[in-house]
Amino acid sequence: MKPLLILVAGPYRSGTDDDPERMAENLRRLESVTLILFRAGHIPMIGEWVALPLLRLAGGQRPGDAAWQEILYPVANRLIARCDAVLRLPGESKGADEDVRLAGEMGLAVYDRLEDVPGCS
Repeated sequence: MKPLLILVAGPYRSGTDDDPERMAENLRRLESVTLILFRAGHIPMIGEWVALPLLRLAGGQRPGDAAWQEILYPVANRLIARCDAVLRLPGESKGADEDVRLAGEMGLAVYDRLEDVPGCS
């Protein structure tokens, strides 16, 4: 089985009212599947792993500010172009829905359940 680069998509900012603790909890939820994916032979990726350091470097002060608009979603879009698949975790998220839409347009595999990812059943 060829290792897949899998973007894990799901709520990050959605439903948090921009509360940093709730956003951190959402990131932990995204991260909760990454070790399983890795142990199954894949390379997990989360857009925020790339975007958050860039936001700090760009001087971002709060969710939705100019740096956020410049970086957060564009990072995910660029990552999808390099990924083999997307794992969409549950929860309302416009960004994750956009990730799934783009992945579908590119013909990438989209998984709605961790157990559907090769090697994770």
